[in-house]
Amino acid sequence: MGSRKEIKKKHREPATICVCGMAGSGKSTVAKRIAKEYKLRYFSGGDALMAFAIEEGFRPLERGWWESKEGLGFLQKREKDPQFDKTVDKKLLEVAEKGNVILDSWTMPWLLKKGFKIWLEASVEERARRIAGRDKTSYKEALEALKSKENQTKAIYRKMYGFKLGEDLEPFSFILDTEDLNASQVFQILRLVIESIVFK
Repeated sequence: MGSRKEIKKKHREPATICVCGMAGSGKSTVAKRIAKEYKLRYFSGGDALMAFAIEEGFRPLERGWWESKEGLGFLQKREKDPQFDKTVDKKLLEVAEKGNVILDSWTMPWLLKKGFKIWLEASVEERARRIAGRDKTSYKEALEALKSKENQTKAIYRKMYGFKLGEDLEPFSFILDTEDLNASQVFQILRLVIESIVFK
């Protein structure tokens, strides 16, 4: 295996990497770090949906907005109108075709036929603890909001595309349990995996 500098210099074929995991699993944090490490473009389905939320009059300005009352309200709006999600997914598929990209998305592992797909696993209790610490809220509030959000989100994708988010892991190339790992440990493990498989 070449050095990391060599790997970052000579991008053999355009790489497409998907990082997926339920809220609080660490997917966005590690996806951004991988993108920076390997000079890949970073695209987030959640960020794109937030742009739609702003257009609809919502104010997704603070961290943890998706688990807030307003964020859950936008989820209900998405349940009634699938065009928000379909527009975002169409854009992400177009971006993926060009390669040299990392996608932080809940849908791409199922919709995209190519690419290296990573699932980050952690219990809902551990994820609620992380979110409570991140958003400075109570564990109970974080757990209740997380469960509500995930039930609605799973229903949206099951209705739209037929897959079971968080249950159907068949599309994934690599699954990592992050329950007892910190962000740095998750990154180091994925770096080794990516350099051994994607950039071999």
